[in-house]
Amino acid sequence: MGTHKPRSGSLQFWPRKRAKRAYARVRTWQSAKGIKPLGFAGYKVGMTHLFFTDNRANSMTKGQDISTPATIVECPALKTASIIFFKKTGYGLKASSAVLAQNLDKELKRKISMPKSAKKKIEDFKPEEYNDIRILVYTQPKLTTIGKKKPEVFELGLSGTVQEKFNWAKANLGKEINISDIFSEGQLVDVRAVSKGKGLCGPMKRFGIGRTHHKSEKGVRTPGNVGPWHGARQWRVAKSGQLGYQQRTELNKWLLKISKNPEEVNIKSGFRAYGFVKNSFVLLKGSIPGANKRLVMLTNAIRPNRKIPSEAPSIPYIAK
Repeated sequence: MGTHKPRSGSLQFWPRKRAKRAYARVRTWQSAKGIKPLGFAGYKVGMTHLFFTDNRANSMTKGQDISTPATIVECPALKTASIIFFKKTGYGLKASSAVLAQNLDKELKRKISMPKSAKKKIEDFKPEEYNDIRILVYTQPKLTTIGKKKPEVFELGLSGTVQEKFNWAKANLGKEINISDIFSEGQLVDVRAVSKGKGLCGPMKRFGIGRTHHKSEKGVRTPGNVGPWHGARQWRVAKSGQLGYQQRTELNKWLLKISKNPEEVNIKSGFRAYGFVKNSFVLLKGSIPGANKRLVMLTNAIRPNRKIPSEAPSIPYIAK
C-alpha cells in the first residue's frame, strides 16, 4: 500500500498560477470583542528560536522550558486613508461611497491616484443608511529597512454595530493604528501571505509524482499517461508549471510576544535579506508562508484551537 498523499494535485488550490499581487486579500473577517479593526499587517523578517515555559494544561512538558522555532514579523503602524461605506445589493455588499482623510502621506501617490480635494465630508454621511463600514489603510515601509517607499493599500473590517464602526472610524481617520491596539499576547491568529515563488517546476516537484520505471520508453520524471490521443485530454494530469507565489492561509498561529523594543531580537549583522528591526514586532510560534520582506496579513482565528491557552507563556530566552 502506497503512502497516502491526499493534497497532491488538490483542486482546493486551483488554478496553480501566480498571485495577482504580492500581499494577500482577506475574504472573511472574524468578529471580535470591542470596537477595533479585525486585522493587521506586518513585514516578515525571518526566523529565530526561543525558549518558553510550557503552560499548556495537558502537555507532558508542562512547567518546563522548551525550545521552539519562531517567526519575527515587524509591524510598523498603519495609517487610515479612508472610510468606505457599503450597501447590500442583489450581488452582495458593494462599496457605495467613501470619505478621504485630509493628511495623507506623500508616498501614497506612488500607489494610487491622489484626489486634489475631498468631494465629501464625514458630516455628510448617516451610518443608518448603510449596511457595513470598513476602513482603507496603508503601510509605512519607509519606517523599515526593507528599502522601499511605496506603501501597500488594503481594507480592514471593523467589529461592532454600524453606528459603533462609524464612530470609531470617524475618530481615527488619518491616524495611526498599532499592533497592540488590535491583538494581545497569547491569542491565536490566522496568517495569510503569498508564498515563495519557485518559478517553472516539473511534475515531480510540483505534484510529488513518482519516477517512472528505468525501462520505460518515456521520460523518468514525467507522468506515464497524459490522456487519450483523441477526445478530451485530462487537464488534471500532473504537468509542469508555476510553483509558489500563491496565496496561502495558515490557521491558529500562537502569538507569543508583542514588543516595542527591537533590541530584543536584532542580531549584530542584521537579518539575512532583511536588515534590522526598527519598529514594533511580534513573535509567532513556528513558520509562516512567504519570503523575507513580504507583507503578511494577521487576522483573528476563524477556527481557534481550544487546547492552546489564551495566556501568553513566559519567554526566558530569545536567540540573537
